[in-house]
Amino acid sequence: MENQNQSDKQELAELKSKLVKCESIVKDQGDEIDLLELWRAIWQGKLLIALVTFVFSVSSVFYALRLPNMYVSEALLAPAEEQGAGLDAMASQLGGLASLAGINLGGGETDKTALALEIIKSRAFVFKFIEKYDITPDLMAVKNWDLASNKLIYNEKVYDSVTNKWLRKVKAPLKAKPSLQEAYKQFQQVITVEQDKINSMVTISVEHYSPYVAQQWVNRLIYAINEEMKGRDLLEANNSITYLNEQLETTRISGLQEILYQLIEEQTKTIMFANVREEYVLKTIDPALVPELKSGPKRSLICVLGFMLGGLLSVLIVLIRHFKNKG
Repeated sequence: MENQNQSDKQELAELKSKLVKCESIVKDQGDEIDLLELWRAIWQGKLLIALVTFVFSVSSVFYALRLPNMYVSEALLAPAEEQGAGLDAMASQLGGLASLAGINLGGGETDKTALALEIIKSRAFVFKFIEKYDITPDLMAVKNWDLASNKLIYNEKVYDSVTNKWLRKVKAPLKAKPSLQEAYKQFQQVITVEQDKINSMVTISVEHYSPYVAQQWVNRLIYAINEEMKGRDLLEANNSITYLNEQLETTRISGLQEILYQLIEEQTKTIMFANVREEYVLKTIDPALVPELKSGPKRSLICVLGFMLGGLLSVLIVLIRHFKNKG
């Protein structure tokens, strides 16, 4: 009896195994049928696929050809020699003695290059730069550049270059004339400021429709940031000298007076250095040039993407129509 039961169990197990194999075969055949069905549906809709792909390809070609060329001008700069190190070191060494007399000499070295790069990106500096050179029209109203006449072509719906009047239509709180905040956002999109972490070299680049404008803005930025840093140091040095002279009048300690005289001498050297050196913080290694070759747009890439998008979209349309009709 037990042998009979074991025999029945073995037969049942074999039947289950065969059923599993059959289900697997049927499933594989079903998958093959689905793949064949998809291929047939795509083949039947090949004319639609070819038409849609052709339309997208031609449209992408026309779109790419209508895009204006963009040019990038860049300059390579090196950090200028730090001239305030002597004063910082002296202030650090003598700060303890001076503090006994109630005088704070400060101290601590600062990375002027890093500070200058952050100032270039700041709103205050960009606002001043935009207003000084009046670049808002060239920044926000230009649509192309004419190579033959070397003139900018403005969007007539946005700006009238003859009367210098803004014509763009915007909703409140915006106005026809772009605000400095709008100009700042646009300016951040065309300027690139980078510093190599290994050799500390700085690259400033500007992208614009006109290669001449791009070069001009790079040169102006370099001049503006050097003048900005020079002005800050001159103001600080003059204020320091005024303060140190006031302290000289109130102290009678000969040793402290000697310290103050030395600090005044260092500040005077800072003023002299700032007045005689044009490239105060960033020194030009490779100046900005008028680029001859465009940096964009990548027209071949646009055409390829248009072709691929048209092909994928057309195949999707064909498959959706097929399963909709089938259902």
